Amino acid sequence: MGAQQNQSEQHTQQEPNSESVDSLLEAARYDDIDDIKSLASFGVSLDSKDSFGRTALHMAAANGHLTIVEYLISQEVDLNASNEENNTPLHWACLNGRVEVVKKLILAGASLSLLNCHERTPVDEAVTQGKMDVIDAINSTVTQLELAGVQVS
Repeated sequence: MGAQQNQSEQHTQQEPNSESVDSLLEAARYDDIDDIKSLASFGVSLDSKDSFGRTALHMAAANGHLTIVEYLISQEVDLNASNEENNTPLHWACLNGRVEVVKKLILAGASLSLLNCHERTPVDEAVTQGKMDVIDAINSTVTQLELAGVQVS
């Protein structure tokens, strides 16, 4: 029985069911770090995508949940995961004016140059939405990284 249990746990890690992915994304959307950690402990990949290609990082970034963003970064999730419209978590954070999340994602290595299906970068999305505080945050964070000798893409 122990071997069967291990096989089913491995199966969950490789092919999470849509209910567990939905639970993960809902926890990220509503700032429930305990549920995220619990789902991860049950083998749900923190990089899981729903049917629209959205990840927990997309949801946390869009909603400005910095604690969850920091946790997901610490778990080495894909910072540049793209959804079905090729938006990354950074695109969503910029669109929604989530200044602290934008800074955290850039400092962690999220790309500023990826294009979504509308041929826009995260910076383009911030400009389109008139999010000047986001533009200021991007510029200061990029400057901070460049002064530290880090190449920003």
